[in-house]
Amino acid sequence: DFEAPAVDVDSAESVATALAQLDSIVGLKGVKTYVKQLVAQIQLNAQRREVGMKTSPDSSLHMVFVGNPGTGKTTVARILARVLKAMGLLRLGHLVEVDRSALVAGYAGQTAIKTRQLVESALGGLLFVDEAYAIVSDERDHFGKEALDTLIKCTEDYRDDLVVILAGYSEEMRRLSASNPGVKSRFPTTIEFTDYTAEELMQITDGVLEDEQLEVTPEARNALSKIYAVMSHTPSRENGNGRAVRNLLERAKREQALRLMAIEGKKTKEQLMLLVEDDFSGAVAELGSA
Repeated sequence: DFEAPAVDVDSAESVATALAQLDSIVGLKGVKTYVKQLVAQIQLNAQRREVGMKTSPDSSLHMVFVGNPGTGKTTVARILARVLKAMGLLRLGHLVEVDRSALVAGYAGQTAIKTRQLVESALGGLLFVDEAYAIVSDERDHFGKEALDTLIKCTEDYRDDLVVILAGYSEEMRRLSASNPGVKSRFPTTIEFTDYTAEELMQITDGVLEDEQLEVTPEARNALSKIYAVMSHTPSRENGNGRAVRNLLERAKREQALRLMAIEGKKTKEQLMLLVEDDFSGAVAELGSA
């Protein structure tokens, strides 16, 4: 099982940098708290061992991330891989992201080989299995069962050199865990990624706008507030959360491009930077007809 070595100054700075990255993400209060608790627990256990105290092995780091798309699961997994590398728990700290199609082969006997090869590519790092509930489609899905069984066996075989995260929708992941004792026993921790509030969606928007040197008029901001209010009060997997914000702004930029190209001459910096209410009218109209 994982046992962290004592953390030196450089490692401590790397851990602090990765945790600062985590803190910079909008929302996810519960997720941030769990990761910080995990780090603190591992560090204290290392210090206990240094002074000759007995410690139980650090608990399994394999975990389940549940939540809708766009809630930050992959981003947090990437940061977690960096944290665990900085703490000496992972050799490489890279992230390998896969789904059912990467694990399941089309011929008998090939799935276990394919799954094991993928797992081996993730050794020293973190294997992130998105939409993990889809690995086994139904009772007759022998290839899917072979992939899941192989994956679970690998979590045991490589338990000192690999962290696996299974991710997906809450309800489907709970069903997967309930129907497969291996998932339940080897993935003891479930972390929930809640949907963003309207205020958090606006914070994400402001971050993207700043990164891209864009601004919105007060009227456009008001239109965005209305869009996010509807999105956050509409329980739907299709809302997309943070992903929806980026898609919305990409669409607004296309509308802006059309609008500006209809104006003759060279555009001013202010014109190039500014998104106006009309640039969001298509998205507003779609929400109104939904």
